[in-house]
Amino acid sequence: MDRPPFTPGLVAGLRNLATPSASVPRSGSSGTNGQDRLLARKPRWRRYLPWAVVTLAAGVAGIWLLSSVKGGNVYRAPLSQITLGTVEEGPFEDYAAVRGTVAPLITDYLTTDQGGTVKQVLVEDGARVKVGEPLIVLSNPALQLQVAAQQLTFEQTRFKYQQDILNIEHQISTLRANLARDKILLDGNAIAPSTYRQEQEEYEYNLELRAATIASRDVEQRVRATQLTGDATGKADIANAGVEALTIRAPMDGQLTALDAEVGQSKTAGAVLGQVNSADRFKLSAQVDEFYLGRVGVGQETRFNIDNHDYRGHVSKVYPQITGGTFKADFYFDGAVPTGIHVGQAVDLKVELGGPKRALMLPNGPFYQDTGGNWVFVVTPDGRSAVRRNVRLGRRNADYVEVADGLKPGERVIISGYEAFKNIERIEFEKPDDKNP
Repeated sequence: MDRPPFTPGLVAGLRNLATPSASVPRSGSSGTNGQDRLLARKPRWRRYLPWAVVTLAAGVAGIWLLSSVKGGNVYRAPLSQITLGTVEEGPFEDYAAVRGTVAPLITDYLTTDQGGTVKQVLVEDGARVKVGEPLIVLSNPALQLQVAAQQLTFEQTRFKYQQDILNIEHQISTLRANLARDKILLDGNAIAPSTYRQEQEEYEYNLELRAATIASRDVEQRVRATQLTGDATGKADIANAGVEALTIRAPMDGQLTALDAEVGQSKTAGAVLGQVNSADRFKLSAQVDEFYLGRVGVGQETRFNIDNHDYRGHVSKVYPQITGGTFKADFYFDGAVPTGIHVGQAVDLKVELGGPKRALMLPNGPFYQDTGGNWVFVVTPDGRSAVRRNVRLGRRNADYVEVADGLKPGERVIISGYEAFKNIERIEFEKPDDKNP
């Protein structure tokens, strides 16, 4: 027998039968059959329990789905965006790989002590120069007047010394004649011995005064001549003194670079007008990661390759100041300097920190900067995920990191960056054929 269709009307009728109404008289009231009784209402918790169970299940499922995609302790990542490295045992070369540049061995800067206006530029930037060669001529009228005033004072002082010495010489000559005359009188008892001793003391005083005045004159002339011309002999005249003070000369043989002087420019005292680099003598300068600051020292050997030729050098100077996570170091060539190199040329260097030693190694990668070598993600045996593991890594070079503890040969490790995985415990790999739910 067919059942009647389940319609909304039927549901409403059933609900009216199950729910007591205020219009239905209670048992025992007039107009009501004594056999009729009210149906009891279901408790509220029983009516809402199924809905609460469904809502809770949906929430748990949503949280699980979100955490399985990204967040929490699990991260799903495409395998194509991850780089893996295998732990292996072999000879570990302890070196620091740095990028250096060719620099001149010696650099002398061209500065002006007095300042002035650029009058002439006698050479071009990049030219080879010889020591003492004039490079730049400055004009400073105020300096010229100052030097002229000093020269006038010098001449006046020199004239005064000459006059003082002439007076002393005259006094000495007079006293000498008086002593010769009074010696005869003294022998004849014509004068008292005290008178003769007084004249003799005055004569000796003038001799000492002449010697002191001459010495003072010589010192004065030497000092003033040096101040005026830079020449201890004082032979240069005022015009040459002004030119020498304002002419910038090459401090050594080399190449003029970084020339900063054009006719008409005003330069203050101490301004740098350029520099002269040693032309055929070079060194290498490099910025080294601060990780190696305590391990790079003067004298350590360095290997590098230029134009497919191997060369060796050594650390000549270490600058301990840290700037931007690096420190500076200079390197000298051992033996002949490579031919054809030029200032600014880039060179890859290997600074040897120790001899090769057999060790457990892991390929180097960006992960080290994110973990400091304290933990890594190790691929599970089934190859479908990677789990976080605490490890202890030691020395490292450009190719490998030494494994001190926590890993075994043959294990695979994620060596790409960990920036997105720092709070993750497990990474599940997504292959290209995986389908997202």
